[in-house]
Amino acid sequence: MNKSMRNRAFTGAALALAASAVLTACGGEDSSSTDTKAKNAPGTKAVAVKDPLVATFDGGLYVLDGESLKLADTIELPGFNRLNRAGDDDHVIISTDSGFRVLNAAQQAFTGVEYKGAKPGHVVRHAGKTVLFTDGTGEVDVFDPDDLSGGKKPQGRSYSSAEPHHGVAIELSNGELLSILGTEEKRTGALVLDKNNKEIKRNENCPGVHGEAAAKGEAVGIGCEDGILIYKDGTFTKVDAPDDYGRIGNQSGSDASPVLLGDYKTDPEAELERPTRISLIDTETARLRLVDLGTSYSFRSLGRGPQGEALLLGTNGSLHVIDPETGKVEKKIPVVDEWQEPLDWQQPRPTLFVRDHTAYVSEPGKRKLHAIDIETGKKVTSVTLPKSTNELSGVVTGH
Repeated sequence: MNKSMRNRAFTGAALALAASAVLTACGGEDSSSTDTKAKNAPGTKAVAVKDPLVATFDGGLYVLDGESLKLADTIELPGFNRLNRAGDDDHVIISTDSGFRVLNAAQQAFTGVEYKGAKPGHVVRHAGKTVLFTDGTGEVDVFDPDDLSGGKKPQGRSYSSAEPHHGVAIELSNGELLSILGTEEKRTGALVLDKNNKEIKRNENCPGVHGEAAAKGEAVGIGCEDGILIYKDGTFTKVDAPDDYGRIGNQSGSDASPVLLGDYKTDPEAELERPTRISLIDTETARLRLVDLGTSYSFRSLGRGPQGEALLLGTNGSLHVIDPETGKVEKKIPVVDEWQEPLDWQQPRPTLFVRDHTAYVSEPGKRKLHAIDIETGKKVTSVTLPKSTNELSGVVTGH
């Protein structure tokens, strides 16, 4: 850990300890749900929301001011919907039952841009490009998120997988496209295409591949059931797990750190495994470190801080700030009450969303949303919403 990060960590730790006794009790300023703005009259333009956040609830979307957390608008949208950053400072991409839809969160309105297809899956932002993967068709769509500002579907690149499957893809700065290999029955690894969609690399030594994350130096990791596969500088490198079955299915990366943060599960027969260990994968040395945090977590618990800190929201209610190089927990910030991950992955649970120096944490059981300053450990503000939320995301700030 560099000196500046260590100083911030120790300073933040002292502040966090002083505040921890009251964080869960009062949580700073609480902007109640009565702060919602009046609905705009038909035909009038909505007032733009600053750095908006978007949260799903059963029946629609909440759009909130990113600083005050005040509820700006409620948008009706039935079904189970998932949220993804679009890659610019206005838009969020919604995964609906009919495909990807683009929401102008700043203006609280859908743009009409859609990428239709069954089972819309992962959305990845990297090197100025946004990549959509539609599981039901195997289609990959790549575009510049800045081109969403015109309200029309961007011109972009597309690629069709050999077979539909649950996948993910990422375009690198040199134009190479890495996409997961698989079928509806199993996934085996990844391939890399050049700018003309010609295959140039392939590795099928990654059973059950799931998820991706990019680290410093444009090293891309994809999770396997027995470790993680890294693609860097035109070469695949497999990092084996210490267990025969050591699944890393969710990862989080940072341009500020060569170390990826991953989950870690070891029971292939579990209906739902609630692990207490995380994985830290150094993409420069191809080494994997396991850290036991003494608390379980869910797939919506992982994030990264502005200096590359590894962040994890535990079921003990605390946000853990971890040095990715050493695995040391630098801070434990109490945020929400203790909770347990539900068996159904679509059911609400406390969720972590990180943007710049702020960690946003939802607390569905209390209909609350909290904003935490990562460096000081202080709860900046909280809001109580009309209904319990499920997913949480927002626009990219300072784009």
